[in-house]
Amino acid sequence: MIEKVRKIIEETNNLVFFGGAGVSTESGIPDFRSVDGLYNQKYDYPPETILSHTFYRRKTEEFYRFYKDKMIFQGAKPNAAHEKLALWEKEGKCKAVITQNIDGLHQLAGSKNVLELHGSVLRNYCEECGKFYTEDFILKSEGVPRCECGGGIKPDVVLYEEGLDHNILQKSIAAIANADVLIVGGTSLAVYPAAGLLDYYQGNKLILINKTPTSKDHIADYIISDSIGKVFSVL
Repeated sequence: MIEKVRKIIEETNNLVFFGGAGVSTESGIPDFRSVDGLYNQKYDYPPETILSHTFYRRKTEEFYRFYKDKMIFQGAKPNAAHEKLALWEKEGKCKAVITQNIDGLHQLAGSKNVLELHGSVLRNYCEECGKFYTEDFILKSEGVPRCECGGGIKPDVVLYEEGLDHNILQKSIAAIANADVLIVGGTSLAVYPAAGLLDYYQGNKLILINKTPTSKDHIADYIISDSIGKVFSVL
């Protein structure tokens, strides 16, 4: 299967990649949906509750305690998947990387055309004046981060209960609809509306790379059940 997929990639100049949390876990960033004892011991609420718009508004300081502790990983480095996608873009093969991750590792690896469905922890903005702040500023802030104008600062990430950015969504749909090869990796495709983007693919080279089965295995043309970093290192 690896050989078939490698040949497909060699022959295309119109590839789009769609990735989920599994792409980042191999860089040491945990998937917060894997609720373990640590969360339950340290926090009074599950991650999905803390990372909701309602919780952010009602318990902003508690939100930021979790956010700074569990959502920002400054020491994380790109892995083989990030590096290979950046190389393919440089070679003119990869037209877009669509990601559900918020860590900025694709850009760190060198990818330019990255569509961040859920935003990025690297960007944080004042809800009053719109000024942007880095993740460094957030980490060094005590309690709720405040802008110099006095306004509250919100991470530029899509929280639960919030809609995806319409412009990013439309660009993602267009990229997938026009792709010759669509590679989907590191995601179980359980989260909507992101998982629904696959419905816009019109080709016959849908490649799914994931350790476990996904909800879209039945429509895939090629399935590789392995870690994404391992697969990309040999593609």
